[in-house]
Amino acid sequence: MSSNASSGVVQVGKLLVLIAENGQSYKLNCDEYTLVDAVQQFLESVSGIPISDQLLLCLDVKLELHCPLSTYKLPSDDREVILFNKAKMRSNAPPPLPEQVDMIDIPDPPLPSSNHDPHPLDDATDPALKALPSYERRFRFHFQRGHSIYNRSQMRTEICERLLLEQKVQERALGIARGNLDHYYGMILQNYNDFLKCYSQQYRSHSNLLTNFGRDIEKLRSCKLHPALQTANRKCLLDFVKEENLRKLAEDCSGSHRQFEHKVSEFKLEFGELEHNAKHLFSTKGSHLIREVELAIRDHQKYVSEQKSIMLALSKDVDMVKKLVDDCLTDQLSSSLRPHDAVSALGPMYECHEKSYLPKMQACDGAISNLVEFCKDKKNEMNILVHNYMQKVAYIQYTIKEIRCKFAVFQEALRRQSDLFEHLKVVRGIGPAYRACLAEVVRRKAAMKLYMGMAGQLAERLATKREAEVRRREEFLRVNSTFIPRDILASMGLYDTPNHCDVNITPFDTKLLEVDISDIDRYAPEYLLGKHGTLKSPLSMSNDGSQLAETEISDFSENIDCEELLQGSEVLDIAGTSKMEVENAKLRAELASKIAFMCSTCPEFDYESLDDSKIDSLLKEAREKTSEALHQKEEYEKHLQSMLKAKQIQCESYEKRIQELEQRLSDHYSQGNAHSADEGVSNLTASAVKNDDNKSDVSGVGEPHMLHMPAEVMDEVSSSSNIQPDNMADSSGMLNPQLDSSMLDPHRDEEHENLPVKDKKDMALATSSMAESISQPQTDMPSEVTAEQDSEAKAREDLLLELQGVLADKSKLLDESESKVKSLTEEVAKLVRDLEIRGKLLDESQMNCAYLENCLHEAREEAQTHLCAADRRASEYSSLRASAVKMRSLFERLRACVLSGGVASLAESLRALSQSLANSINEKEFDGSAEFLECIRVLADKVGALSRHRAELVDKCSKVDAANKQVSKELEEKKELVNTLYKKHQHEKQANKEKISFGRLEVHEIAAFVLNATGNYEAINRNCPRYYLSAESVALFTDHLPNRPSYIVGLVVHIERQTVRASPSTSSVRADHDRDRLDIMLTSDTGTSRLSLNSGSTTNNPYGLPVGCEYFVVTVAMLPNTTIHSPPPS
Repeated sequence: MSSNASSGVVQVGKLLVLIAENGQSYKLNCDEYTLVDAVQQFLESVSGIPISDQLLLCLDVKLELHCPLSTYKLPSDDREVILFNKAKMRSNAPPPLPEQVDMIDIPDPPLPSSNHDPHPLDDATDPALKALPSYERRFRFHFQRGHSIYNRSQMRTEICERLLLEQKVQERALGIARGNLDHYYGMILQNYNDFLKCYSQQYRSHSNLLTNFGRDIEKLRSCKLHPALQTANRKCLLDFVKEENLRKLAEDCSGSHRQFEHKVSEFKLEFGELEHNAKHLFSTKGSHLIREVELAIRDHQKYVSEQKSIMLALSKDVDMVKKLVDDCLTDQLSSSLRPHDAVSALGPMYECHEKSYLPKMQACDGAISNLVEFCKDKKNEMNILVHNYMQKVAYIQYTIKEIRCKFAVFQEALRRQSDLFEHLKVVRGIGPAYRACLAEVVRRKAAMKLYMGMAGQLAERLATKREAEVRRREEFLRVNSTFIPRDILASMGLYDTPNHCDVNITPFDTKLLEVDISDIDRYAPEYLLGKHGTLKSPLSMSNDGSQLAETEISDFSENIDCEELLQGSEVLDIAGTSKMEVENAKLRAELASKIAFMCSTCPEFDYESLDDSKIDSLLKEAREKTSEALHQKEEYEKHLQSMLKAKQIQCESYEKRIQELEQRLSDHYSQGNAHSADEGVSNLTASAVKNDDNKSDVSGVGEPHMLHMPAEVMDEVSSSSNIQPDNMADSSGMLNPQLDSSMLDPHRDEEHENLPVKDKKDMALATSSMAESISQPQTDMPSEVTAEQDSEAKAREDLLLELQGVLADKSKLLDESESKVKSLTEEVAKLVRDLEIRGKLLDESQMNCAYLENCLHEAREEAQTHLCAADRRASEYSSLRASAVKMRSLFERLRACVLSGGVASLAESLRALSQSLANSINEKEFDGSAEFLECIRVLADKVGALSRHRAELVDKCSKVDAANKQVSKELEEKKELVNTLYKKHQHEKQANKEKISFGRLEVHEIAAFVLNATGNYEAINRNCPRYYLSAESVALFTDHLPNRPSYIVGLVVHIERQTVRASPSTSSVRADHDRDRLDIMLTSDTGTSRLSLNSGSTTNNPYGLPVGCEYFVVTVAMLPNTTIHSPPPS
């Protein structure tokens, strides 16, 4: 399995495939361009699973047939492919066969004998020396037997570990199948929960509709229409629809509701069964079987360890006895150790081998054999578990597909149910809609009132603006007409005046029903809403109040300034727009809008569709918002009370100040001298110059300078201005725009925001006192001072105009400086922000530098560690290379030793090699040479033993061949003898079968009958006479002959015993009833024969015998291949 790609980097590796059915695994050499089809063909050849039944999964992803492995990022070391057999997942698939374990039989070695393995010491005269080779052979036999037992145990242990590995593979496959099924089950469970939620909401809603249908009908019948809406056919709300059609629709909906409920209950049962099966399947795991096998294998490791220790002891004993024998052969025994002592020491060791070591090894091998059977049983249980698990997975997946198909049907049924009940919801929607219409009528009336009031207020404001503009133009013309001719001003168009603005509204909503807010509950009671309205009212008030105020009232009141409207209503008494009526109109509009909103949302809001937890949360939220709104209402009420108290205190202070100013003005009027007027003008000039120098007292731009004068100066100016009526009128025309600025021009307040509180109060008091002084009637002045007052008034006016010009210039300079200060402030703020940003960047840079330094330090330490490790590995590699070179030289010597001679001299060559290695190896070096030497010694011993064993086997084979030839010869002789005896037996049997009986006749015997003197055939018999041939038999033999033969030979088939009696009488007749009969059914080669023994026969005496004599009538059959010859006639 290789790819044909010739360019690019090809990912080559081994693909691990695990078989879920039996736990076996295969590794495939392939690359990323190998097709999945090729992998399946290979798996079919090795596992026997057809391609059509193969299901390959990799991380819950199915491998498609014509896709390359690179599509699934294969081959990869950290990914594996699971193969499932779809044929075994079917419900009719047979269970898996029991696990078969193939074990190689390792036989025990044969018993040693001196004939097959002679030794030089076997012919020794000393019995002790003669016993040493026997002990050596026995110890070697013990070692070889223990080694065979140990090899069998190792093989069984490997089988147990293989079975455990296969079970782990099967458990992994179960996990993959479980995860795949869990994914699809989670999807279908989510769909089911969503469907159940929708159905439960719809079920509660529809049940509520059907249950309360009659009550809803009665509600509509009991609710009468408004008198203006009633007609002959419409008296109540129920007349809007046809009651009969509604009742028929309700019956249809009820039947459909019950039928759909039944179907859903069946679907719930079906899904409940699926859920039960899925949960049971998810809880089924095979890990307990794996744990049991792991524990058993771990517990049986002690038997393997014990066998290893016994093998080590046996090996040491063999080496010791071999050394003793070699020492005896070379006469190298020490003086203290004699052969008898050695033999006496080997005896207990031999008994320990026979009675302890070998039985223990056999017991350990038996325990491991039991472990193999235990692992086989657990593997069979795992196979059954996997088989049943995969069948259940297939069944659940099939059930999931069926349920998924049913979801579309039930969703369509839900939609049809909703469409069917949508017509029935009309009964519940009529009442709220009627109540909403009445509330909308009330809301429109209130909104119209607000709209009209806003139009009137707008007209008044425009008129005020026009009057101010007219006064300003007249003042301008009065000042400049002195210098510019009137015709020039007229040519410039400066004599035009603004036109009056007429605000006219076309009447609308003239056909609204005469309904007030109190009539809503009268004509449309709240019970029409049911419990939905009572539930929704707090929710809508808390959740949608702000939105409703913006959407419903925004068209009429979003641009209305309530404070301006109230102030305007106080100043300009417009009908219908007083403060209280405006507030009441707004409240009525808002309340009517709330009622309409609740009624419009009531049919859409389904109380039954809410869960208990959701209802509780909504109610809790509504309570919290209601309590919060009440708390805010109380706080706002306290705030209004505090503001009202502050206004009352302020009004009281204004009243006191007004009284003081009135008293001072009356004092000034009583004096009436010019000195006070000159002093007032000089004070006015001084204060004006002072104000020009002090920029901090300037707060407005382009405002008359008189607003900033102290109250005393204003009083003096006002008292001096009362001298000339004409001048008084002119000055009042200039000052009037500022007197009522707080009431006529609301934007004036914004221009005075920067004034100190004391200056604002003084300015307000001064303007009010000046207005009062100007508005008072003028008293007649003396004629002497009129001309002087005119000149002084002109001088004051000129000075005032000059001061106003200076003030305007200073204000412009102040505005420019303020703009510069603002720009500088913004620039400073921008620089501060840039500085902060750069400071943050600097801090981050410092932190990054510190972090990089730490990383550099760590990298240096890591590099130093890697360098040390590389040096250490280099030294290890050098030592390993030297050791490898030395071991290669040793293996070359071993190879030369093995290839140098034949099989017979191999043992001697190995011994010589071990001797030379022992002389050349340095004991201080630990490079594995000592172990290699030990292996060579053991190999030499084993090769010698195998050579001797081979010679023994050759000798035995020759002897066995000779014995086989002798046995074959004897077998042929015995076979001929048996054939001869068999033939003789057959002849004797045939002779006995054809022998004529001359004694007491029995059935199936051959009898000979001769013709006697009376003409009857009588049997030839020695001791039992009177056996006569029956008439039927005589006819059988003589009918086809012209003459009766002298003798007849036949096979006896029936014998009848009879007695000769007297002539018949009454007693003989009764005796006939008491006659005894004995019938015996026999089966022979010729048919069925009957033997009848009759007593007291009443037949005649055909044979001429005396009365009371017994005789026998015999029926015979012809013998085969016999010819009856009749004698010639005489």
